Amino acid sequence: MAILVVGSVAYDDVRTPGDARAGVLGGAASYFSVAASLYAPVRVVGVVGDDFAEADVARLRRPGVDLGGLERRPGRSFRWSGTYDYALNTAETVNTELGVFGDWRPAIPAAFRDSELLFLANIHPEIQLATLEQAGSPRLVALDTMNYWIEHCRAALLGVMGRADIVCLNETEARQLCSTFSIVRAARDILGLGPKVVVVKRGEYGATMFTRETSFWAPAYPVDDVADPTGAGDAFAGGMLGHLAECAALDDRALRRAVLHGTVCASYAVERFSIDGIAAATRTGVEARYRALQDLVTV
Repeated sequence: MAILVVGSVAYDDVRTPGDARAGVLGGAASYFSVAASLYAPVRVVGVVGDDFAEADVARLRRPGVDLGGLERRPGRSFRWSGTYDYALNTAETVNTELGVFGDWRPAIPAAFRDSELLFLANIHPEIQLATLEQAGSPRLVALDTMNYWIEHCRAALLGVMGRADIVCLNETEARQLCSTFSIVRAARDILGLGPKVVVVKRGEYGATMFTRETSFWAPAYPVDDVADPTGAGDAFAGGMLGHLAECAALDDRALRRAVLHGTVCASYAVERFSIDGIAAATRTGVEARYRALQDLVTV
């Protein structure tokens, strides 16, 4: 099954307590597509400026990744600058330059509209909704969001969440959206909007999945050295939807396994700056880490 991702392709300036990098390839669609392509064909819809290097386009044009929906426009590419403290769980945004991403409205190519899975990465919820209405009849729709949209575009965000099957967000965002300290209560409130599944990403503590009938906690895969947490959540989503693309039935067992695959892909993403960590992953390596993670959750 083909997976369609709509989101940012960007350059990042990242500083951690141990190192820093400027102008490295990033963006939600970049991390997602590299991770998901380990499992299934991926189609990318995004936009870059005329400053975006052809070498970086070539890095994204991996086996199984179709860049037919990546537009190039005059102007600067989206750029994000952020820093992490020693906890490495949450970035402090220093600067955001939207560039050509600011007034971009996705246009899904006709050849992409039969995609069976759709991931609406972290973009304006009104754009997520407009994209969803172009996407035909995907078997599964997942979306991600962030605190800015929760604060400034709440009504639109709640509306598009109600049309998604899976909603992904981190602990802070879940609490902010639902005005509660309880992740369980927040997940129940979000499920009440219409989604079938809520995944709360918890950084080094793994992820928790909630459905109306059950919940499942997955620890993070233990990584000795975290170089850069940027993009870990998007790599997580790529691994999760990648696994679901291989499943005949999207039942509770498949969803639990998908969360484990997501945490494995996130573990690769954080090992290096930019997409280098997840780009170095192989399916053999992913399966080995998946089995090791299974051992952590099996009594």
